[in-house]
Amino acid sequence: MDKTTQYRRLIKSLLTQHANIVARQCTQEMDTLLSFDEEHDQYLWLQVGWLHSHRVHGITLHLRLHNEKIWMQPDWTENGIATELLKAGVSNDEIVLGFRNPKRRPLTGFAVA
Repeated sequence: MDKTTQYRRLIKSLLTQHANIVARQCTQEMDTLLSFDEEHDQYLWLQVGWLHSHRVHGITLHLRLHNEKIWMQPDWTENGIATELLKAGVSNDEIVLGFRNPKRRPLTGFAVA
């Protein structure tokens, strides 16, 4: 199995696990949504609904496969998904913290691009 296929499976599994945990804790007024676009290799976890009297519609996590690397865009998970990717065997030079300024990425210990 090639790296892209492995990463697709891993990402979908991790996002599904996280979303299921959060969905069990959410109220009826809040939905946890996952969007997996394998054609463009975009993977999103969204929260949509109401928290008290405030509208919520936002991305909790956005991962993208690009040039055989996992690009993390916003990551609002509690512990950061990069830790779980590392535990699953993804090397730090295959994870790009896309939400970090490109000039600061060399300081993160992860891939620059």
